[in-house]
Amino acid sequence: MDPVIFYPAIDLKDGQCVRLAQGDMDRATVFNDDPAAQAKTFAAAGASWVHVVDLNGAFAGKPINAAAVEAIASAVSCPVQLGGGIRDMAMAERWVMTGVTRIVLGTAAVKDPDFVRQACKAFPDRVAVGIDARDGRVAVEGWAETSDITAEDLAKRFEDAGVAAIIHTDIERDGVLSGPNVDASAALAEAANIPIIVSGGVSSLDDLQTIKNRAVTTPGLAGVISGRALYDGRIDLGDALALLGA
Repeated sequence: MDPVIFYPAIDLKDGQCVRLAQGDMDRATVFNDDPAAQAKTFAAAGASWVHVVDLNGAFAGKPINAAAVEAIASAVSCPVQLGGGIRDMAMAERWVMTGVTRIVLGTAAVKDPDFVRQACKAFPDRVAVGIDARDGRVAVEGWAETSDITAEDLAKRFEDAGVAAIIHTDIERDGVLSGPNVDASAALAEAANIPIIVSGGVSSLDDLQTIKNRAVTTPGLAGVISGRALYDGRIDLGDALALLGA
């Protein structure tokens, strides 16, 4: 089987590296005030990707932490995956030209699906869709709004668009170290023929082993994102990469 790729996460708020609890901007813990240095630490440990989210941008609908993102992209040679506030082609092109390897479109996937398809066509294999779900329904605008669309229905809409991956986050589990919703991510992988990256609640090597085991029977589970558990020391990055093989 292919390795499950591990994506260490850097969430940006006001230029700092933070983690939120259940997407609440008022429940942010600052872990590093130098995001580029944090990215270097991940890359030096062997990470093959770094996952970055502009949290302020997700709420504002435009980049707010651009300087920090640019510093991260310049600091590491491994690919950078970026989401948060990317709402139009001009912004998508800006980030691709800046050196971001893959852009993540979340709110736009619900509110402007034509933009997602256009971006996939313009930037092959460089566009992911972020599906952030609360009780199975997709949340948008930095999780401030919940739509009527189910995660599976949204995933199916982009099966033929050329999406490189879907990042599936269970909001209720995000940042609270309660374990990922592997069943929901696996169901998404089975519903849509697009690689799924599991996000939200990953808190231990046991969680990673569970995802790896599930990927044997559900090959669409292609990656996993973790942030808080790395910063808290619950997961050692080297151990995680060794366990997953990527």
